[in-house]
Amino acid sequence: MSKRRATITAVGHYVPEKVLTNLDLEKMVDTNDEWIRTRTGIRERRILEQGATSDLCVKAIERLLERRKIDASEIDLIIVATVTPDMFFPATACIVQERIGATKAWGYDLSAACSGFLYALVAGSQFIESGAYSKVLVVGADKMSSILDYTDRNTCILFGDGGAAVLLEPSEGPEFGIIDHRLYADGSGGAYLYMKGGGSLNPATRETVDKRMHYIYQDGKSVFKGAIKGMADVSLEVIERNNLTGQDIAWLVPHQANLRIIDATADRMGLDRSKVMINIDRYGNTTAATIPLCLSEWWEAGKLRRGQKIVLASFGAGYTWGAVLINWSLESPKGS
Repeated sequence: MSKRRATITAVGHYVPEKVLTNLDLEKMVDTNDEWIRTRTGIRERRILEQGATSDLCVKAIERLLERRKIDASEIDLIIVATVTPDMFFPATACIVQERIGATKAWGYDLSAACSGFLYALVAGSQFIESGAYSKVLVVGADKMSSILDYTDRNTCILFGDGGAAVLLEPSEGPEFGIIDHRLYADGSGGAYLYMKGGGSLNPATRETVDKRMHYIYQDGKSVFKGAIKGMADVSLEVIERNNLTGQDIAWLVPHQANLRIIDATADRMGLDRSKVMINIDRYGNTTAATIPLCLSEWWEAGKLRRGQKIVLASFGAGYTWGAVLINWSLESPKGS
C-alpha cells in the first residue's frame, strides 16, 4: 500500500492596512532607510493598530475557506504557530475556532518562533498521514509590533505583523504533498534571541516593565551567523536526502528575516534568485507568518504551479530550524 501523504489544498493570508516605512522609522529612532535596506532588504512593514494575533488568523482563514469553498465546520484540527498569542490561555487556536465557527475542531498553539510554521506544518501532516484526520488548518501569525521596543533600532526595524494559513488534506496520489522534512533545535542559542519578561521565570512586575524585559532582545551578529549556516545546511540536506539538486527545485520558500541570509541559502542550493520567494521588502519579518504568506501570494499570482518541487526553510529563536520538501499539488488559479 502506498503511503497516505498530506498535501496543501488551500492557502490564505492577511496583512494589516497600516504601512510603516523606513522613512517613518527614521523619525522614531536613530536609523535611516539606506542602512536598513542594505543590511536587511526591508523597505516597509505592516502594523496591526487595533486587534490581536487572532484577528490576523481569522482573516487569513476566511480567505482560505472561501478559496477552498468549504465551511469551517468541516475542519478537524487547528494549529496556530505564534509567539504573540492573544493571551497565555486560552490558546489562540481556541479563540480562532470559536470565531470562525469550526465547531467540530480541536486545536492548540505551537511556539517555535520563526520556525513555528514549519514545526506546525510537520505536526499537522502527521495527523493526516496517520489517517486520524482529513482537514487540518495550519496557521502562522504574529503581531510582532506588540513586543517591539521602538527605541531599540536593532530590533524595531526588522519585524512586522501578518498572518497566513494553509489547509492540509490527504493527497490524491503519493507523488504529491509533503515528501520529506528535517527539523532541528539547539537550546544553547536561546541566549541570543529571547523575551525574558512575562513568563513564569520573570512574571510581570513594575521592575520587569521598567527594565524593558517584555520586549524582544537579539544579539544580531550571533543570530545572523547561526541562521546563515542553519538555513543553508538544512535546505541542502533535505534535497540531497531525496537525490535532488537545485535544478530540480522550482522555488525556495525561505523565512523572511534578512535578505543576505536568503541569498546565502539560495547560493548553497545552487539556485538563482529568480527561483526564490522574496517579500521581505514589503513586510519585514512576520515571524511564523513569513513562509505561508509567501505561499499564498505566489499561488495567488499564478507563479506556484501543480507538480513543482519546492523547499520551505526557516531559522528562529531557540534556536530552531528546519526544511520541508513539497511536491506542490494545488492547481494555479490562473491555469497551467
